[in-house]
Amino acid sequence: MLHKFLFGATLCATLCTALVAPAAAQNTSAGDSLILEMNNAFRRGDKNRLAQLLPQAKGHALEPWAAYWELKARLNEASPQEVQGFMARYAGTYQEDRMRNDWLLLLGQRRDWAGFATEYPNFRMNDDREVRCYALLVEHVKNPAMDAALSNEVRTNWQAQRDAGDGCRAAAERLVGAKNLTPQDVWHKARLALEANRPAAARDAVQIIAPEAMGLVAELNSNPAKFLTEKQLALRKVRKELITLALVKLAASDTEAAAAQMEGKWAVQLTAEERNWVWGLIGKRVAMRMGTQPASDAMMYFARISKDSDLTDDTLAWKARAALRAGSQPNWKQVLEAVDAMSDEARKDPTWRYWKARALLATAPADAAQRAEAQAMLQSIASVRGFYEQLALEDLGQKITVPPKPAPLSTAEKESARLNPGLNRGVYAIGMGLRSEGVREWNYSTSLHQRGGMGERELLAAAQLACDRQIWDRCINTSERTATETDFEQRFPMPFREAVIKRSQGINLDPAYVYGLIRQESRFIMDARSGVGASGLMQVMPATARWTARKIGMDSFSPEQINDRDTNITIGTAYLKLALDDLNGSMPMAAAAYNAGPGRPRTWRNGPVLDAAIWAENVPFNETRDYVKKVLSNATNYAAILTGQPQSLKARLGRVGPRDAALPEVDKDLP
Repeated sequence: MLHKFLFGATLCATLCTALVAPAAAQNTSAGDSLILEMNNAFRRGDKNRLAQLLPQAKGHALEPWAAYWELKARLNEASPQEVQGFMARYAGTYQEDRMRNDWLLLLGQRRDWAGFATEYPNFRMNDDREVRCYALLVEHVKNPAMDAALSNEVRTNWQAQRDAGDGCRAAAERLVGAKNLTPQDVWHKARLALEANRPAAARDAVQIIAPEAMGLVAELNSNPAKFLTEKQLALRKVRKELITLALVKLAASDTEAAAAQMEGKWAVQLTAEERNWVWGLIGKRVAMRMGTQPASDAMMYFARISKDSDLTDDTLAWKARAALRAGSQPNWKQVLEAVDAMSDEARKDPTWRYWKARALLATAPADAAQRAEAQAMLQSIASVRGFYEQLALEDLGQKITVPPKPAPLSTAEKESARLNPGLNRGVYAIGMGLRSEGVREWNYSTSLHQRGGMGERELLAAAQLACDRQIWDRCINTSERTATETDFEQRFPMPFREAVIKRSQGINLDPAYVYGLIRQESRFIMDARSGVGASGLMQVMPATARWTARKIGMDSFSPEQINDRDTNITIGTAYLKLALDDLNGSMPMAAAAYNAGPGRPRTWRNGPVLDAAIWAENVPFNETRDYVKKVLSNATNYAAILTGQPQSLKARLGRVGPRDAALPEVDKDLP
């Protein structure tokens, strides 16, 4: 234990000196330049350069990262002694457990079960599905009597994976051989993989139980319509499942063709479970066409399902969404049936607890027991934490207000966070531009270093450290993890307050709405850049920035200005105001336009006039649906802070429906 303490103490002495100024203001020293060069070499896979530079990193605050990169780059060639030496030298750090994660994966791939079994009990993060599947496989070999419990966890992990993975596939194959997982479990995995357009994962699954069918799998994946047209009968189990896979694949690209194939010859040849799965998938795909196809079409396909429990949670969610927008009034009975058929885990989600409560109240308002159940469900989620929590609060007759601030952090609590080696390394890494590494180290220190993560007061202290260093994303995300103590100053900070409020009010835009959007877009990271090229606080795309600058008369704008704080705020707020005006002042639709482009919400608004909460829940894109709900929830909380008055999320949501033909035509140039 001595080496762990000495390393941590030495590291902290180095880091605490470096953290006198905010992370963003730190100067890049020669040592920092060396670390950055090693990071670049690691990304290139340059093992020789890493080995040359590593001795020079000795004593640097981020030495554990340098050593990790060097060993990780050649881990396939490293000896067990080298790996154990690294983990002993950096014991207690994120890098130690990160290396253990990598080493366990390699031991699993090598089928070194003895080495894996020795090292796995030391794994602290325990958040890698592949490693967990290897561990379950080892447990199966050691203790077959546990197979029933093991198989449930293997099934869950394997079917949740989007891509093919050796660990869960190997565990599934072994448990299928031992008859603890069924062929049906494997076919379900193949269906899920094809539905998600992951053909490699589907092939891996079929290989386990029907290797002779691999040629047919390639054929149906290449051209499912041709495959289904050429085949006539589905007499045997494997044949039926291959037909089902082809229908799943076809439904993802041509829903009408899949429905025609079902109606023409395949529905009568499949089992009830197979029919239910395919009709459910077709219903889901139709339900996702909000604005171009009525929800009643989706409900027509869902009506062909004989047993809702044959459907996945995702398909059931789309059945519930379609039922919510089935007409001028939701089909509450269908909502209730869909939610009740979900897994226990899905039913616990605030989304479906809220809509089930609403359905219970609507289907039997005079039933005292049912009304009591609905009230209890609303009370179980009601809070200021998020979209449905706020809606539940309002349904119970309350408004959104700023919660009492927790008791002030003590000097000891703040000092404990300040001296935490992992938090300090995270701050240092972020400060020198290694944001990904810094965030991972920070998250590990708050969530995974000790079982169950930090306690609430520790989280508040860590969040405050991040706030003080102006690392707003870690400030927000860390504070959000507290369950009973809510610090709105941490969760909803307002950097650049004067600039944001002045600009927003100057163009008649609600500052709370702007803050709600910025918080979701960038978490106030000045140099944030998305994978598609959006930049700055308000994550503005270059082409959108140029168009908006011309629109508002900013003649001197040049692309390099996009990360300038004031310019980014000016252009971002201007575009948001243009979208809001174009969409009749609807905050939900304007938020959707900001995230997915204005053309989509213009289409999605077509159909019956809907409560905007129902409209938002039916947004077809997962990212945009989540975005709209979070922006509006954020805005409601920011309004409570800025005004000091109780607020209503429902008032901000309003209703969404087709454009009034009497109003001016939309601005079709809006990008």
